[in-house]
Amino acid sequence: MKNIIKFLSLVLLLPFVLHSCNNEDYRDWTKAEPSFKLYDTSLGSNVLYSTMENNPFRLTWDNLNAASSYDIVFSNSNDFTIKVKLGTSNKNTYTTTIGALNTALLQAGYSPYSIKKVYFRIEAGSNVSLPIAFDVQPYPVEVPVITAPTAGSVITLDANNPTGIAKTITWNDYSYGIDVKYLVEVSLSGANKFKEVGTVNNLKLINVTNFDLDKLLLSVGGTIGVQGNFDIRVSAITKLVDPEIKKSSAIVTFKATPYQLSSFIYAPGGYQGWNPGTANTLVSATSNGRYFGFINFPAAGTEFKYTQNRNWDVNWGDNGADGTLEPNGSNILSPSAGYYKVTVDTNSLTHSMVPYSLGLVGGFNSWGGSPDAQMEWDDSILKFKIVVTLPAGEFKFRVNSDWGENYGDDGADGTLNAGGSNINLTAAGTYTITFDPFNMVYTIN
Repeated sequence: MKNIIKFLSLVLLLPFVLHSCNNEDYRDWTKAEPSFKLYDTSLGSNVLYSTMENNPFRLTWDNLNAASSYDIVFSNSNDFTIKVKLGTSNKNTYTTTIGALNTALLQAGYSPYSIKKVYFRIEAGSNVSLPIAFDVQPYPVEVPVITAPTAGSVITLDANNPTGIAKTITWNDYSYGIDVKYLVEVSLSGANKFKEVGTVNNLKLINVTNFDLDKLLLSVGGTIGVQGNFDIRVSAITKLVDPEIKKSSAIVTFKATPYQLSSFIYAPGGYQGWNPGTANTLVSATSNGRYFGFINFPAAGTEFKYTQNRNWDVNWGDNGADGTLEPNGSNILSPSAGYYKVTVDTNSLTHSMVPYSLGLVGGFNSWGGSPDAQMEWDDSILKFKIVVTLPAGEFKFRVNSDWGENYGDDGADGTLNAGGSNINLTAAGTYTITFDPFNMVYTIN
């Protein structure tokens, strides 16, 4: 009996190879006509163990003279309607490890300790191989494994249902026996600049709404109306004694198309020639009817109005200069020269104006000992902007040269935080700095 056990153990530690059923069983599995053969291999074990992690997993197939590269894909169904790319090869063979295969299966939704069939095939352009199939039982790993979204899947955002759930993000993980905080983060694919989706305690799922996910994807660099690739990761954070232990999942890349989150009205006036087509923009970041924007008035009494679009079809003025707007009402007068933050509520038809200058303050001006470096509003990019030469050191943004409203960056991640930490420049130089008051982010280039 001991000899039998030793023999079985040795078999499990051998390089993992595959055995499939007769290929004749699979000739009608794919929509595309099979063009070449993926070779059967002998089966060592269909149960994966962590001790196999570094063992090789190898596939070979017929060579196609016209093919410069091959995609190795797998699916949980024989029609490959949903498939995951395991890797790419420029030869007619592919080798990875059992550990990499195990992780890919878990990311695709296969459950640890549960036997399920997996289908493999090779793709080279329009050419596909005959598939092979085998039962597989993955093993759990020591970090969270994201099960939804799956690699390459598409999350569809619904602009007409902002509070609806865009996606339930799920993952597998060990039972730690103590409380675990899970941190879910997203980044533009490959940028490695992750921003928080949210946190949960002891749960292995988190719901994210259309509005919240859309705002997040735009903030990490997504483009409105363009499908992009985004990376997601989940970290398990535990703490019995200092320091805390943080274990992060492998990154899963999904696709999504951000939609236009904001809506706009405009403020043509004497400061720019009364042209709605080039007037400054007021933005409602959540399309809730409450707008704000910025205008630099050349003098007191500069006249202007608000328009719904870049024409005069729908416009508002203020007949009594009482803060209430009327359709086709009287021109509005600026209180004085200089920058103003202009706010409009189209729900209640009210508006207001307050002085608003934005500048940089820091070690370069003795933290306000001399005038702040003033930024200018650039309506073409809807951001404040400045090109300025600064020494190495720290700075912040503040409004009206007063500490009552100032912004820093607590996470050094490009996100603005009211009263946040100082922003550090590691080297002296000439920088282009922007401040986005609608998404509360900044850039330094």
